[in-house]
Amino acid sequence: AAAFERRVLRRAAEHHYLRVRLELPDGGARPNAAQFKQIVVSALRELHGEVGAALPVDVLTYEEKTLSAILRVISGGLVKLWSALTLLGFYQNRRCAFRVLQALVGSCLFFLSPNQTSPFLLALSGNSRELVLD
Repeated sequence: AAAFERRVLRRAAEHHYLRVRLELPDGGARPNAAQFKQIVVSALRELHGEVGAALPVDVLTYEEKTLSAILRVISGGLVKLWSALTLLGFYQNRRCAFRVLQALVGSCLFFLSPNQTSPFLLALSGNSRELVLD
């Protein structure tokens, strides 16, 4: 029988990127870039407290017309950011929801849709140049 060994690369990429869209079903005023960043920070604070709110998240691009943005987060904060955005349901008594449209891990871009998954995405999340084989 063949013996298998599992190797996990931690923090292979310094930053992760998320392309997200804010959905506001009630319409109303659209947030500007500063307000959008505040919504992201509020989502982190609501789920993860002050430690989550202190997570360094950058809004690299923001389109007010479509309410979509590209967010950059350190690799260790990806799960916290993604979970906080996913679970946010209200902001200042207005219903809202974030949709993660794409994720960029290192240099690999993943297009996410509810009906498509791939068993190969995990393999792309590590940096093959840092893999050590015995």
